[in-house]
Amino acid sequence: MKRIVYSVLCLLLASTHAKAQLPQSLGADLDAYINKGLSDWQLPGLALVIVKDGQIIKMQGYGVKDIQNKTPVDVNTHFFIASNSKLFTGTALANLEQQGKLNLNDPITKYYPDYQLYDTINTKLVSIRDMLSHRIGTKTFQGDFTFWNTTLSRSDIMQRMRLLKPSAVFRQEYGYCNSCFLTAGEIIPKVIGQSWEQYVQDSILNRLDMRNSFAASNGIELRSKNIAIPYTTSYSGNLNVVPYDKWDNLGPAASIVSNVQDLSKWLLFQLDSGRHNGQRVMPWSTLARTRSINVMTGSFKSSVYPINFRGYGLGVFAADYNGHQLYWHTGGAAGMVSNVCFVPDLKLGIAILTNNDNQNFFEALRYQLLDYFLKVTQVDRSAQMLPGFQQDMKEQLSEIAAWRNRVKGQTPTLSLEKYAGTYTNELYGNITVSVNNNKQLMIRFQQHPTMTATLTYMDNNEWLLEYSNIEYGIFATKFDIKNNAVQSLQIPVNPFVEMDPYTFTKQ
Repeated sequence: MKRIVYSVLCLLLASTHAKAQLPQSLGADLDAYINKGLSDWQLPGLALVIVKDGQIIKMQGYGVKDIQNKTPVDVNTHFFIASNSKLFTGTALANLEQQGKLNLNDPITKYYPDYQLYDTINTKLVSIRDMLSHRIGTKTFQGDFTFWNTTLSRSDIMQRMRLLKPSAVFRQEYGYCNSCFLTAGEIIPKVIGQSWEQYVQDSILNRLDMRNSFAASNGIELRSKNIAIPYTTSYSGNLNVVPYDKWDNLGPAASIVSNVQDLSKWLLFQLDSGRHNGQRVMPWSTLARTRSINVMTGSFKSSVYPINFRGYGLGVFAADYNGHQLYWHTGGAAGMVSNVCFVPDLKLGIAILTNNDNQNFFEALRYQLLDYFLKVTQVDRSAQMLPGFQQDMKEQLSEIAAWRNRVKGQTPTLSLEKYAGTYTNELYGNITVSVNNNKQLMIRFQQHPTMTATLTYMDNNEWLLEYSNIEYGIFATKFDIKNNAVQSLQIPVNPFVEMDPYTFTKQ
Protein backbone atom coordinates (compact mmCIF):
# COMPACT_ATOMS: atom_id res chain seq x y z
CA MET A 1 0.00 0.00 0.00
CA LYS A 2 1.32 3.46 -0.79
CA ARG A 3 2.20 5.78 2.04
CA ILE A 4 -1.03 7.38 3.21
CA VAL A 5 0.24 10.98 3.15
CA TYR A 6 0.96 10.54 -0.55
CA SER A 7 -1.86 8.26 -1.63
CA VAL A 8 -4.63 10.51 -0.33
CA LEU A 9 -3.70 12.97 -3.08
CA CYS A 10 -4.61 10.29 -5.60
CA LEU A 11 -8.11 10.07 -4.10
CA LEU A 12 -8.82 13.43 -5.67
CA LEU A 13 -9.00 11.58 -8.98
CA ALA A 14 -11.42 8.88 -7.79
CA SER A 15 -14.91 8.78 -9.24
CA THR A 16 -17.12 6.41 -7.19
CA HIS A 17 -19.92 7.93 -5.11
CA ALA A 18 -22.12 6.65 -2.30
CA LYS A 19 -25.07 8.46 -0.74
CA ALA A 20 -24.67 9.64 2.83
CA GLN A 21 -26.71 8.75 5.87
CA LEU A 22 -25.35 11.55 7.85
CA PRO A 23 -24.20 14.40 9.75
CA GLN A 24 -26.93 16.89 9.84
CA SER A 25 -25.71 17.59 13.37
CA LEU A 26 -22.53 17.15 15.36
CA GLY A 27 -24.15 14.98 17.98
CA ALA A 28 -25.10 11.32 17.96
CA ASP A 29 -25.02 11.07 14.15
CA LEU A 30 -21.33 12.01 14.04
CA ASP A 31 -20.47 9.66 16.90
CA ALA A 32 -22.25 6.81 15.12
CA TYR A 33 -20.47 7.63 11.87
CA ILE A 34 -17.07 7.55 13.56
CA ASN A 35 -17.75 4.34 15.46
CA LYS A 36 -18.88 2.66 12.24
CA GLY A 37 -15.74 3.94 10.56
CA LEU A 38 -13.56 2.41 13.27
CA SER A 39 -15.19 -0.96 12.61
CA ASP A 40 -15.16 -0.74 8.81
CA TRP A 41 -11.49 0.29 8.62
CA GLN A 42 -10.08 -1.92 11.44
CA LEU A 43 -9.11 1.24 13.26
CA PRO A 44 -8.49 0.76 17.00
CA GLY A 45 -8.72 4.37 18.08
CA LEU A 46 -9.22 7.95 16.97
CA ALA A 47 -9.14 11.36 18.59
CA LEU A 48 -10.97 14.34 17.10
CA VAL A 49 -11.17 18.06 17.76
CA ILE A 50 -13.24 20.62 15.86
CA VAL A 51 -12.92 24.33 16.57
CA LYS A 52 -15.31 26.92 15.19
CA ASP A 53 -15.59 30.67 15.73
CA GLY A 54 -12.94 30.68 18.42
CA GLN A 55 -14.43 27.80 20.42
CA ILE A 56 -13.96 24.06 20.73
CA ILE A 57 -17.26 22.60 19.56
CA LYS A 58 -16.27 18.94 19.55
CA MET A 59 -13.36 17.17 21.22
CA GLN A 60 -13.50 13.46 21.92
CA GLY A 61 -11.64 10.19 21.90
CA TYR A 62 -13.10 7.10 20.24
CA GLY A 63 -12.13 3.45 20.41
CA VAL A 64 -9.02 2.21 22.17
CA LYS A 65 -5.36 3.09 22.19
CA ASP A 66 -4.43 -0.55 22.97
CA ILE A 67 -6.50 -3.48 21.65
CA GLN A 68 -5.04 -5.85 24.22
CA ASN A 69 -5.91 -3.87 27.33
CA LYS A 70 -8.90 -2.05 25.76
CA THR A 71 -7.68 1.26 27.19
CA PRO A 72 -9.85 3.98 25.68
CA VAL A 73 -8.53 6.91 23.69
CA ASP A 74 -9.17 10.25 25.37
CA VAL A 75 -8.47 13.85 24.44
CA ASN A 76 -5.05 13.70 26.12
CA THR A 77 -3.90 10.50 24.39
CA HIS A 78 -0.61 11.09 22.61
CA PHE A 79 -0.14 10.30 18.93
CA PHE A 80 2.72 10.94 16.54
CA ILE A 81 1.51 13.82 14.35
CA ALA A 82 4.37 13.02 11.92
CA SER A 83 4.42 15.40 8.95
CA ASN A 84 1.96 17.71 10.65
CA SER A 85 5.18 18.80 12.36
CA LYS A 86 6.21 20.49 9.12
CA LEU A 87 4.02 23.56 9.60
CA PHE A 88 5.63 24.09 13.01
CA THR A 89 9.02 24.12 11.26
CA GLY A 90 7.79 26.44 8.52
CA THR A 91 6.24 28.75 11.13
CA ALA A 92 9.44 28.80 13.19
CA LEU A 93 11.57 29.80 10.20
CA ALA A 94 9.04 32.34 8.93
CA ASN A 95 9.03 33.87 12.42
CA LEU A 96 12.83 34.12 12.44
CA GLU A 97 12.65 35.86 9.08
CA GLN A 98 10.11 38.32 10.45
CA GLN A 99 12.53 39.03 13.31
CA GLY A 100 15.33 39.74 10.83
CA LYS A 101 17.39 36.70 11.86
CA LEU A 102 17.38 35.16 8.37
CA ASN A 103 15.81 35.43 4.93
CA LEU A 104 13.88 32.48 3.53
CA ASN A 105 15.62 33.12 0.21
CA ASP A 106 19.05 32.68 1.80
CA PRO A 107 21.00 29.85 0.14
CA ILE A 108 21.69 26.86 2.35
CA THR A 109 25.40 27.30 1.64
CA LYS A 110 25.33 30.62 3.50
CA TYR A 111 24.98 28.57 6.69
CA TYR A 112 26.57 25.29 5.55
CA PRO A 113 29.31 26.15 3.01
CA ASP A 114 30.07 22.47 2.35
CA TYR A 115 26.43 21.50 1.69
CA GLN A 116 25.81 19.93 -1.71
CA LEU A 117 22.96 18.71 -3.86
CA TYR A 118 23.49 16.33 -6.79
CA ASP A 119 23.88 19.23 -9.21
CA THR A 120 26.44 21.98 -8.59
CA ILE A 121 24.22 24.75 -9.97
CA ASN A 122 21.30 23.71 -7.77
CA THR A 123 23.70 23.57 -4.81
CA LYS A 124 24.46 27.27 -5.26
CA LEU A 125 20.80 28.21 -5.71
CA VAL A 126 18.92 26.07 -3.21
CA SER A 127 17.37 28.17 -0.46
CA ILE A 128 15.55 27.71 2.82
CA ARG A 129 12.30 28.38 0.95
CA ASP A 130 13.10 25.63 -1.58
CA MET A 131 13.64 23.16 1.24
CA LEU A 132 10.33 24.09 2.89
CA SER A 133 8.47 23.77 -0.42
CA HIS A 134 9.55 20.29 -1.66
CA ARG A 135 10.88 21.69 -4.94
CA ILE A 136 14.48 20.51 -5.32
CA GLY A 137 13.57 18.04 -8.09
CA THR A 138 13.78 14.75 -6.20
CA LYS A 139 11.02 12.14 -6.16
CA THR A 140 8.54 11.93 -3.31
CA PHE A 141 10.14 10.13 -0.33
CA GLN A 142 13.46 9.75 -2.14
CA GLY A 143 16.14 8.68 0.33
CA ASP A 144 13.74 7.93 3.18
CA PHE A 145 14.68 4.24 3.50
CA THR A 146 18.23 5.39 4.17
CA PHE A 147 17.19 8.16 6.56
CA TRP A 148 14.14 7.04 8.56
CA ASN A 149 14.64 5.05 11.77
CA THR A 150 18.36 4.73 11.12
CA THR A 151 21.56 5.41 13.03
CA LEU A 152 22.52 8.27 10.71
CA SER A 153 22.91 11.68 12.34
CA ARG A 154 21.39 14.88 10.99
CA SER A 155 24.79 15.82 9.63
CA ASP A 156 25.12 12.40 7.96
CA ILE A 157 21.75 12.86 6.24
CA MET A 158 22.60 16.32 4.98
CA GLN A 159 25.90 14.96 3.62
CA ARG A 160 24.12 12.13 1.77
CA MET A 161 21.60 14.44 0.10
CA ARG A 162 24.25 15.09 -2.56
CA LEU A 163 23.60 11.49 -3.71
CA LEU A 164 19.87 12.06 -4.36
CA LYS A 165 19.74 12.25 -8.15
CA PRO A 166 16.81 14.47 -9.16
CA SER A 167 14.23 13.22 -11.63
CA ALA A 168 12.56 16.59 -12.23
CA VAL A 169 13.54 20.19 -12.89
CA PHE A 170 14.68 22.22 -9.89
CA ARG A 171 11.95 24.58 -8.59
CA GLN A 172 9.46 23.42 -11.24
CA GLU A 173 8.23 20.10 -9.86
CA TYR A 174 6.89 19.04 -6.46
CA GLY A 175 8.54 16.03 -4.81
CA TYR A 176 7.80 15.47 -1.12
CA CYS A 177 11.15 15.63 0.67
CA ASN A 178 11.65 14.89 4.35
CA SER A 179 15.41 15.45 4.33
CA CYS A 180 14.73 18.93 2.92
CA PHE A 181 12.77 19.84 6.04
CA LEU A 182 15.58 18.52 8.21
CA THR A 183 18.01 20.77 6.34
CA ALA A 184 15.75 23.79 6.77
CA GLY A 185 15.33 23.08 10.47
CA GLU A 186 19.09 22.84 10.93
CA ILE A 187 19.38 26.50 9.92
CA ILE A 188 17.87 27.43 13.31
CA PRO A 189 20.91 26.52 15.45
CA LYS A 190 23.10 28.41 12.98
CA VAL A 191 21.19 31.69 13.44
CA ILE A 192 20.20 31.61 17.13
CA GLY A 193 22.41 28.92 18.69
CA GLN A 194 19.38 26.88 19.75
CA SER A 195 18.28 23.49 18.45
CA TRP A 196 15.15 23.11 16.35
CA GLU A 197 13.54 21.16 19.19
CA GLN A 198 14.24 23.79 21.79
CA TYR A 199 13.17 26.69 19.61
CA VAL A 200 9.88 25.02 18.63
CA GLN A 201 9.26 24.09 22.26
CA ASP A 202 10.02 27.58 23.56
CA SER A 203 8.61 29.79 20.81
CA ILE A 204 5.54 27.79 19.81
CA LEU A 205 4.52 24.90 22.05
CA ASN A 206 5.08 26.62 25.38
CA ARG A 207 3.71 29.99 24.25
CA LEU A 208 0.50 28.29 23.10
CA ASP A 209 0.29 26.31 26.36
CA MET A 210 0.78 23.11 24.36
CA ARG A 211 2.69 21.78 27.34
CA ASN A 212 1.59 18.20 26.81
CA SER A 213 3.31 18.06 23.40
CA PHE A 214 6.86 16.98 22.63
CA ALA A 215 9.10 18.23 19.84
CA ALA A 216 11.32 15.13 20.09
CA SER A 217 9.74 11.69 19.89
CA ASN A 218 12.48 9.10 20.46
CA GLY A 219 11.54 7.02 23.49
CA ILE A 220 8.11 8.65 23.77
CA GLU A 221 6.65 5.37 25.01
CA LEU A 222 8.81 5.77 28.14
CA ARG A 223 7.89 9.43 28.67
CA SER A 224 4.13 9.26 28.16
CA LYS A 225 1.74 7.08 30.13
CA ASN A 226 -1.03 7.90 27.67
CA ILE A 227 0.50 7.07 24.30
CA ALA A 228 -1.45 5.19 21.62
CA ILE A 229 -0.06 1.84 20.48
CA PRO A 230 0.85 1.90 16.75
CA TYR A 231 -0.79 -0.70 14.51
CA THR A 232 -0.85 -1.67 10.85
CA THR A 233 -2.87 -4.10 8.76
CA SER A 234 -0.49 -3.81 5.80
CA TYR A 235 0.76 -7.11 4.32
CA SER A 236 -1.38 -9.28 6.63
CA GLY A 237 -4.91 -7.91 6.81
CA ASN A 238 -4.74 -8.17 10.60
CA LEU A 239 -3.84 -5.59 13.21
CA ASN A 240 -0.17 -5.94 14.09
CA VAL A 241 1.72 -3.84 16.60
CA VAL A 242 4.67 -2.08 14.98
CA PRO A 243 7.60 -0.33 16.69
CA TYR A 244 7.40 3.35 17.52
CA ASP A 245 9.36 5.37 15.00
CA LYS A 246 12.73 6.69 16.11
CA TRP A 247 13.27 9.58 13.75
CA ASP A 248 14.60 12.48 15.77
CA ASN A 249 17.46 12.53 13.26
CA LEU A 250 14.81 13.98 10.90
CA GLY A 251 13.00 15.86 13.65
CA PRO A 252 12.01 19.05 11.77
CA ALA A 253 10.16 16.87 9.24
CA ALA A 254 8.07 14.75 11.57
CA SER A 255 8.98 14.25 15.22
CA ILE A 256 6.28 16.14 17.17
CA VAL A 257 4.01 14.11 19.44
CA SER A 258 0.76 15.73 20.54
CA ASN A 259 -2.91 15.22 21.35
CA VAL A 260 -6.17 16.86 20.32
CA GLN A 261 -6.33 18.93 23.50
CA ASP A 262 -3.09 20.68 22.53
CA LEU A 263 -3.84 20.75 18.80
CA SER A 264 -7.03 22.70 19.52
CA LYS A 265 -4.74 25.55 20.66
CA TRP A 266 -2.64 25.28 17.50
CA LEU A 267 -5.79 25.49 15.38
CA LEU A 268 -7.16 28.46 17.30
CA PHE A 269 -3.79 30.20 16.94
CA GLN A 270 -3.92 29.65 13.17
CA LEU A 271 -7.50 30.94 12.99
CA ASP A 272 -6.90 33.99 15.18
CA SER A 273 -4.06 35.37 13.03
CA GLY A 274 -1.31 34.41 15.48
CA ARG A 275 -3.01 35.10 18.81
CA HIS A 276 -3.48 32.83 21.81
CA ASN A 277 -6.17 33.69 24.35
CA GLY A 278 -6.36 37.12 22.79
CA GLN A 279 -2.64 37.82 23.19
CA ARG A 280 -0.37 38.28 20.18
CA VAL A 281 2.15 35.40 19.93
CA MET A 282 3.35 35.95 16.37
CA PRO A 283 2.60 38.57 13.73
CA TRP A 284 -0.05 37.73 11.17
CA SER A 285 2.64 38.21 8.50
CA THR A 286 4.46 35.13 9.86
CA LEU A 287 1.41 32.91 9.38
CA ALA A 288 0.62 34.46 6.01
CA ARG A 289 4.15 33.65 4.86
CA THR A 290 3.61 29.93 5.52
CA ARG A 291 0.38 29.86 3.50
CA SER A 292 1.68 31.51 0.33
CA ILE A 293 1.94 28.83 -2.38
CA ASN A 294 5.49 28.20 -3.57
CA VAL A 295 4.88 25.17 -5.80
CA MET A 296 1.73 23.83 -7.45
CA THR A 297 0.77 20.24 -6.68
CA GLY A 298 -2.32 20.08 -8.89
CA SER A 299 -4.31 22.29 -11.23
CA PHE A 300 -7.17 20.13 -12.50
CA LYS A 301 -10.70 20.01 -11.18
CA SER A 302 -11.32 16.96 -8.99
CA SER A 303 -14.08 14.60 -10.08
CA VAL A 304 -14.89 13.84 -6.44
CA TYR A 305 -14.22 16.89 -4.29
CA PRO A 306 -15.06 20.57 -4.87
CA ILE A 307 -11.36 21.33 -5.45
CA ASN A 308 -9.76 22.91 -8.50
CA PHE A 309 -6.24 23.96 -7.47
CA ARG A 310 -3.72 22.65 -4.96
CA GLY A 311 -0.33 23.92 -3.89
CA TYR A 312 2.23 23.86 -1.10
CA GLY A 313 3.41 26.71 1.10
CA LEU A 314 5.92 26.34 3.94
CA GLY A 315 4.84 23.11 5.61
CA VAL A 316 1.18 23.24 4.60
CA PHE A 317 -0.96 22.37 1.58
CA ALA A 318 -3.40 24.92 0.22
CA ALA A 319 -6.47 24.43 -1.95
CA ASP A 320 -9.89 25.80 -2.75
CA TYR A 321 -12.83 23.83 -1.34
CA ASN A 322 -16.30 24.79 -2.49
CA GLY A 323 -15.18 28.38 -2.85
CA HIS A 324 -13.24 28.62 0.43
CA GLN A 325 -9.51 28.62 1.12
CA LEU A 326 -8.46 25.38 2.78
CA TYR A 327 -5.11 24.61 4.43
CA TRP A 328 -4.14 21.14 5.58
CA HIS A 329 -1.46 18.53 6.05
CA THR A 330 -1.47 14.82 6.67
CA GLY A 331 1.04 12.87 8.70
CA GLY A 332 2.13 9.25 8.37
CA ALA A 333 4.13 7.50 11.08
CA ALA A 334 4.52 3.77 11.64
CA GLY A 335 1.14 2.71 12.99
CA MET A 336 -0.35 6.22 13.10
CA VAL A 337 -1.78 8.66 10.57
CA SER A 338 -3.22 12.08 11.23
CA ASN A 339 -4.48 15.18 9.63
CA VAL A 340 -4.88 18.79 10.60
CA CYS A 341 -6.80 21.34 8.51
CA PHE A 342 -8.30 24.79 8.83
CA VAL A 343 -10.56 27.10 6.83
CA PRO A 344 -9.74 30.65 7.94
CA ASP A 345 -12.74 32.49 6.48
CA LEU A 346 -15.09 30.15 8.36
CA LYS A 347 -12.89 30.09 11.48
CA LEU A 348 -13.05 26.29 11.25
CA GLY A 349 -10.32 23.87 12.27
CA ILE A 350 -10.18 20.07 12.43
CA ALA A 351 -7.58 17.64 13.78
CA ILE A 352 -7.88 13.86 13.54
CA LEU A 353 -5.37 11.43 15.08
CA THR A 354 -5.46 7.64 14.57
CA ASN A 355 -3.46 4.51 15.41
CA ASN A 356 -3.65 2.31 12.32
CA ASP A 357 -1.57 3.58 9.41
CA ASN A 358 -3.29 1.42 6.79
CA GLN A 359 -6.67 3.14 6.43
CA ASN A 360 -8.22 6.18 4.81
CA PHE A 361 -10.90 6.88 7.39
CA PHE A 362 -8.82 9.69 8.84
CA GLU A 363 -9.23 11.41 5.47
CA ALA A 364 -12.84 10.36 4.89
CA LEU A 365 -13.82 11.93 8.20
CA ARG A 366 -12.04 15.18 7.35
CA TYR A 367 -13.84 15.47 4.03
CA GLN A 368 -17.13 14.54 5.67
CA LEU A 369 -16.76 17.37 8.15
CA LEU A 370 -15.64 19.83 5.49
CA ASP A 371 -18.67 18.92 3.40
CA TYR A 372 -20.92 19.53 6.38
CA PHE A 373 -19.51 22.94 7.30
CA LEU A 374 -18.88 24.14 3.75
CA LYS A 375 -22.37 23.13 2.61
CA VAL A 376 -21.38 20.51 0.06
CA THR A 377 -23.99 17.95 -0.99
CA GLN A 378 -23.59 15.14 1.50
CA VAL A 379 -21.82 12.01 0.29
CA ASP A 380 -20.70 9.27 2.66
CA ARG A 381 -16.95 9.73 2.18
CA SER A 382 -16.08 6.58 4.12
CA ALA A 383 -18.40 4.44 1.99
CA GLN A 384 -16.95 6.16 -1.07
CA MET A 385 -13.34 5.28 -0.23
CA LEU A 386 -13.77 1.87 1.38
CA PRO A 387 -14.39 -0.38 -1.68
CA GLY A 388 -11.24 0.78 -3.47
CA PHE A 389 -9.19 0.32 -0.33
CA GLN A 390 -10.60 -3.17 0.25
CA GLN A 391 -9.87 -4.14 -3.34
CA ASP A 392 -6.27 -2.94 -3.01
CA MET A 393 -5.88 -4.96 0.20
CA LYS A 394 -7.41 -8.04 -1.41
CA GLU A 395 -4.97 -7.79 -4.30
CA GLN A 396 -2.01 -7.27 -2.00
CA LEU A 397 -2.88 -10.29 0.17
CA SER A 398 -3.59 -12.46 -2.89
CA GLU A 399 -0.20 -11.56 -4.31
CA ILE A 400 1.54 -12.48 -1.06
CA ALA A 401 -0.40 -15.77 -0.86
CA ALA A 402 0.65 -16.61 -4.41
CA TRP A 403 4.29 -15.99 -3.53
CA ARG A 404 4.04 -18.21 -0.46
CA ASN A 405 2.54 -20.98 -2.58
CA ARG A 406 5.68 -20.90 -4.73
CA VAL A 407 7.90 -21.78 -1.76
CA LYS A 408 8.20 -25.53 -2.33
CA GLY A 409 11.75 -26.33 -1.38
CA GLN A 410 13.20 -25.87 -4.84
CA THR A 411 16.92 -25.33 -5.30
CA PRO A 412 18.18 -21.84 -6.27
CA THR A 413 20.52 -21.27 -9.21
CA LEU A 414 23.61 -21.24 -6.94
CA SER A 415 24.40 -22.76 -3.58
CA LEU A 416 23.19 -20.60 -0.68
CA GLU A 417 26.76 -19.84 0.37
CA LYS A 418 27.43 -18.11 -2.96
CA TYR A 419 24.73 -15.55 -2.22
CA ALA A 420 26.25 -14.72 1.17
CA GLY A 421 28.48 -11.69 1.57
CA THR A 422 28.49 -7.92 1.84
CA TYR A 423 26.48 -5.79 -0.57
CA THR A 424 26.64 -2.03 -0.88
CA ASN A 425 24.55 0.86 -2.13
CA GLU A 426 26.16 4.28 -2.48
CA LEU A 427 23.36 6.09 -0.66
CA TYR A 428 22.43 3.50 1.96
CA GLY A 429 25.71 1.83 2.76
CA ASN A 430 26.09 -1.89 3.41
CA ILE A 431 23.91 -4.89 4.02
CA THR A 432 25.16 -8.39 4.80
CA VAL A 433 23.60 -11.62 3.56
CA SER A 434 24.20 -14.87 5.40
CA VAL A 435 22.66 -18.35 5.59
CA ASN A 436 20.48 -18.98 8.67
CA ASN A 437 19.57 -22.24 10.38
CA ASN A 438 16.35 -22.54 8.37
CA LYS A 439 18.24 -22.66 5.08
CA GLN A 440 17.11 -19.17 4.27
CA LEU A 441 19.18 -16.12 3.52
CA MET A 442 19.27 -13.53 6.29
CA ILE A 443 19.81 -9.82 5.59
CA ARG A 444 21.19 -7.42 8.16
CA PHE A 445 21.08 -3.68 7.52
CA GLN A 446 23.94 -1.39 8.47
CA GLN A 447 21.70 1.63 9.08
CA HIS A 448 18.85 -0.37 10.70
CA PRO A 449 20.66 -2.48 13.33
CA THR A 450 17.44 -3.72 14.97
CA MET A 451 15.85 -4.90 11.72
CA THR A 452 16.51 -8.02 9.64
CA ALA A 453 14.91 -9.64 6.63
CA THR A 454 14.75 -13.18 5.27
CA LEU A 455 14.99 -14.37 1.69
CA THR A 456 13.22 -17.67 0.94
CA TYR A 457 13.68 -19.18 -2.51
CA MET A 458 10.56 -19.57 -4.66
CA ASP A 459 11.45 -20.37 -8.28
CA ASN A 460 12.71 -18.75 -11.51
CA ASN A 461 15.45 -16.97 -9.57
CA GLU A 462 12.84 -15.17 -7.43
CA TRP A 463 12.97 -14.95 -3.65
CA LEU A 464 10.37 -14.04 -1.05
CA LEU A 465 11.66 -11.07 0.95
CA GLU A 466 10.12 -10.59 4.41
CA TYR A 467 11.21 -7.90 6.87
CA SER A 468 11.25 -8.56 10.60
CA ASN A 469 9.25 -5.34 10.94
CA ILE A 470 6.13 -5.98 8.86
CA GLU A 471 5.82 -2.24 8.31
CA TYR A 472 8.61 -2.53 5.72
CA GLY A 473 6.74 -5.13 3.68
CA ILE A 474 6.75 -8.49 1.91
CA PHE A 475 7.98 -8.67 -1.68
CA ALA A 476 9.30 -10.87 -4.46
CA THR A 477 12.83 -9.96 -5.51
CA LYS A 478 15.80 -11.20 -7.54
CA PHE A 479 19.56 -11.46 -7.51
CA ASP A 480 21.35 -10.46 -10.68
CA ILE A 481 23.58 -13.40 -11.65
CA LYS A 482 26.21 -13.40 -14.42
CA ASN A 483 28.83 -16.02 -15.20
CA ASN A 484 27.72 -18.14 -12.27
CA ALA A 485 28.37 -15.28 -9.80
CA VAL A 486 26.04 -12.94 -7.92
CA GLN A 487 26.33 -9.35 -9.10
CA SER A 488 23.65 -7.50 -7.12
CA LEU A 489 20.38 -7.72 -5.20
CA GLN A 490 17.23 -5.60 -5.54
CA ILE A 491 15.76 -4.50 -2.20
CA PRO A 492 12.22 -3.11 -2.44
CA VAL A 493 10.57 -1.56 0.59
CA ASN A 494 7.03 -0.54 1.53
CA PRO A 495 6.14 2.63 -0.45
CA PHE A 496 5.06 3.93 2.97
CA VAL A 497 8.84 4.28 3.42
CA GLU A 498 10.22 4.79 -0.12
CA MET A 499 8.78 4.11 -3.54
CA ASP A 500 11.77 2.91 -5.57
CA PRO A 501 13.82 -0.23 -4.81
CA TYR A 502 17.51 -0.03 -3.95
CA THR A 503 20.17 -1.96 -5.88
CA PHE A 504 22.90 -3.38 -3.64
CA THR A 505 26.07 -4.55 -5.40
CA LYS A 506 27.91 -7.57 -4.10
CA GLN A 507 31.46 -6.84 -2.94
